[in-house]
Amino acid sequence: MLSVHSWTDTLRFAFQPVVNLTTGGVAGLEVLARPETGDILAEARRDPELDGGLAVSAVRAAARKETMLPLHVNVFAGTLADLAGLPQLHDAVREVGRMTWEVTLDIVPPYTHVPQQALLEAVAALRDQGFRISADGVGDGDVPLRLLADLEPDLVKLDPSLLARPAAVRAMRTLCDELDALLCVEGVETELQYAAAVAAGAQLAQGDLFAPPARLPAADVYVPPRRPDGGAPPRSGPPVRAFVRPAALLPATASAGQVRTLLTGSPDVSGVLLVDTRGVPVRSVHRSRFLLSMSGRYGHALYADRPAFKLGDAPRTVGVDATAWEVLDVVAVGDRDRTSDDVAVVDRYGRCVGVVRLADLVRALAESRVEEAARLNPLTRLPGSDAITGEVDRRIADGRTFALSWLDVDHFKQVNDGAGFAAGDELIRSVGRTLQHAASGSTRVGHIGGDDFLVLADPEGLDPLAATVLDAPWSAGGRPVTLSLATVLCVPGSVLDHRQAAACLAPLKQAAKSLSGASWVLGRAGLPGHEIRRGAGAAAQARCAVAEPGRG
Repeated sequence: MLSVHSWTDTLRFAFQPVVNLTTGGVAGLEVLARPETGDILAEARRDPELDGGLAVSAVRAAARKETMLPLHVNVFAGTLADLAGLPQLHDAVREVGRMTWEVTLDIVPPYTHVPQQALLEAVAALRDQGFRISADGVGDGDVPLRLLADLEPDLVKLDPSLLARPAAVRAMRTLCDELDALLCVEGVETELQYAAAVAAGAQLAQGDLFAPPARLPAADVYVPPRRPDGGAPPRSGPPVRAFVRPAALLPATASAGQVRTLLTGSPDVSGVLLVDTRGVPVRSVHRSRFLLSMSGRYGHALYADRPAFKLGDAPRTVGVDATAWEVLDVVAVGDRDRTSDDVAVVDRYGRCVGVVRLADLVRALAESRVEEAARLNPLTRLPGSDAITGEVDRRIADGRTFALSWLDVDHFKQVNDGAGFAAGDELIRSVGRTLQHAASGSTRVGHIGGDDFLVLADPEGLDPLAATVLDAPWSAGGRPVTLSLATVLCVPGSVLDHRQAAACLAPLKQAAKSLSGASWVLGRAGLPGHEIRRGAGAAAQARCAVAEPGRG
């Protein structure tokens, strides 16, 4: 084993930001060991005591940089199992004036030959002390999925190689949602990787694209602009976890003087949360109101040595699973002069994981509503073709089988000429409402103009949707009306993008329109012929039918 002096004298630390992909802000700093000589990391992998010492040194190095950002500290899985936790790390965090819930332990592979029960017990003990837990190197390491679920990490860090497999990243995001964990992609070096991380659902990322590891913590990071077709947030509102900023935390016993020192030394901090020994917010101190009290006549003399608790307000809190709209509901309750207060975001144990600012949420909600409204057809309030074709491309990229359908009204010009444009508009609205009501699960409906609609569905959802729309007794101004439906079934590899899918759909639409009455024609991308499912000539479909969906 290396002597203490032999590695501490030549060891330096670098800091790399962990970036929030929604706000573009720095959510934390990973502290990385950078030895000037030797391979101390390889040695630490074999020596748990040395590895634990590196973790302690990382925390102390961050304290010397006087950063208030949350920290990420690496430790090998074997170290935690062998040492039954890291008792010396808990002491070091307290000594430098930080709190354990401001430190995330990135558990690093290998996991092979690590006693899993001992590891889980060590992690449970660290979590009880307040530390946050991250599973690092997932996707390129050897962490078993069962162990990953048993760890119940607060954060999962993915290897960047998984960005070439977006379905795997999406699946990991689903697992993280089940575990109440955040998803981070490491090693992001290009804007294409950044776009892939965002599209796949990652909430955090780090890599040289944003800021390389540096001796001084980065104050600013580069975040590429979002693509305009990045997808609209869900109707329930953007999730709060996408907007979480690091919180300025002090113990509930802190004096007003300590709060004042923090605020005056950190002009970007809008408020301080006072937390109990478990990290649960008990008081919220707003920057402007607090400094106003302190700057008044005799203010400093009256309050400096008194508990800051007396100058705070009851904290406003939301869970990590809340939406932006739910935060607005919380803000709307209570005094109007507190609308600018940060809202504390807490985990399932009530511990503070950060804050959200009202300005961030209002901006995001406004942008999402503007973008959503711009994409809606003014007649039916359905999205246009961009929303559907974008989803087609995502399903192609994910390797999913899907059915793309084109629906329109037969002889619609005659409908308008005979019944009037008002009756024609009402017919279009009725068709749109029926499509919306018939859509279920992952089915998406779009109105691309005039009497034309696009429907994107899973193959098993086709029959009930077609029956609902085609069997309805449509009329306009007392005149009976029929509809035509054309569908192309696309299996993985049959089309490269939405343009190819649309090209396959065009002749099917012509075939459907050539039939009298309500009609439905179905074809398969890349294969000749089509099947007549509704309309004149359906009885003779054997002459031109191809295989049923789902058959070879």
